[in-house]
Amino acid sequence: MAHPSVIVIGAGFGGLAAAHHLREAGVSDVTVLERADDVGGVWRENTYPGAACDVPSVLYSWSFARKHDWSHRYARQPEILDYLRSHAVASGLRELVRTGAEVTGAAWDDVGRQWTVRLAGGEELRADVLVSAVGQLSRPSIPALPGLGSFTGPSFHTATWDHGVDLTGQRVAIVGTGASAIQVVPAIVDRVASLSVFQRSAPYVVPKPDGPYSPRQQHRFAAHPRLHRLTRQGVFHLSEQLNRTLDSDGRLVGVLHKAWQLHLRRQVRDPALRARLMPDYPLGCKRLLFSNDWYPALTRPHVDVVDDRIEAVESRGIRTADGRLHEADVIVFGTGFAATEFLAPMDIRGRSGRLLADAWQGGARAHLGITVPGFPSFFVLYGPNTNLGGSSIIGMLEAQAGYVAQAVTSLGRHGPVEVREDRAAAYDTEVQRRLAESVWSSCTSWYRDPSGRITTNWPGTVREYQQRTARLDPDDFRADLPAQEGATR
Repeated sequence: MAHPSVIVIGAGFGGLAAAHHLREAGVSDVTVLERADDVGGVWRENTYPGAACDVPSVLYSWSFARKHDWSHRYARQPEILDYLRSHAVASGLRELVRTGAEVTGAAWDDVGRQWTVRLAGGEELRADVLVSAVGQLSRPSIPALPGLGSFTGPSFHTATWDHGVDLTGQRVAIVGTGASAIQVVPAIVDRVASLSVFQRSAPYVVPKPDGPYSPRQQHRFAAHPRLHRLTRQGVFHLSEQLNRTLDSDGRLVGVLHKAWQLHLRRQVRDPALRARLMPDYPLGCKRLLFSNDWYPALTRPHVDVVDDRIEAVESRGIRTADGRLHEADVIVFGTGFAATEFLAPMDIRGRSGRLLADAWQGGARAHLGITVPGFPSFFVLYGPNTNLGGSSIIGMLEAQAGYVAQAVTSLGRHGPVEVREDRAAAYDTEVQRRLAESVWSSCTSWYRDPSGRITTNWPGTVREYQQRTARLDPDDFRADLPAQEGATR
């Protein structure tokens, strides 16, 4: 197979990185299928008020297309989307993207030794390699609350924000206190008549060292690439310390806990409200949040923090377990994503027609989070156990994209490749053992699937993951693959 063909699903950070690395490796037949009308992934979809990144912007660009002129230390959604779009066009990657192409399923042909990919319109495409880059945060999750359909006003998820709804002077209910909610609430609090924030469990919120970059600072980064590189390396080192904090090492837990305590005490003077905003789980078990204006927003006189369990949704609002009806004109769900339902609702079938959903009964798993036994020449970016508690996911995505490019070039010489069951099982055992020793094992969160297995997070640092994926090990695969040189990052 001299020139393997590749189909990539998704045109966000992961899918475009895969296309870049494949092209750099000399793979010319690459098609990126995108269900929407443009590139951008989560940064195209999440346009809610206040949407921004919680990773320092100096880290939030590909290593092969570093951005020196971010306007803020933590980039806002429009600027990140513009970066993705602009680079895709300038680099020629946009020409590889076919938009309006929603993948409903894919099946491996044991005889033809190719993947058949089905689109929503019924069209079928063939390729030697299939790469999923749909990520963990692409499917909004709305809780199945009794009576949800009876609400007479607008209701929507933060990831599908309805910009046709004017919140000015409205009574707004926000369900959830996660990463999206803590950005939305401060952004709309001055416009609404009242705001009811429904909290199932209080998050840990620490100060966000944000602020604008001055034109002079932007110029210095652009004029002195070495300064930008050193700054990026320094921030990366700090973010790696945060990653270590969330494993069994936990060196910075005390510092972060003190920072949270001081932040809460200084910004919330009311002892009763402060008590309701104290988490009941160890720091880091759920996602650590960064904000300077979340707590002040909750102290406003027209804001009510509701920590009673939601009983049902009614035509005029939300009723809680204490019997109280919280009247609302608009309901917003900041309830996260179906992160553990990897690749759903796509129907993916490997050897002998085996469903990926069946292979993942009891929890998704993949060798290095990328390859699955029984599914030849199939790769996943931002797959099982590759999410981070800290640092930039882009570093993980690039490592995965480079690994996939190595596998595809090997495939070009040797035919289909498939990870060995024993190697994948040994890796999974190691990862789950390490996760069991981490803070994530001490509470229930979106990091766990319904069985309790932690399927989202990586238990180590980004650097460790980069090192483990830098060179494809031919002994991991059923095909006889030669050793490859790692991609330069």
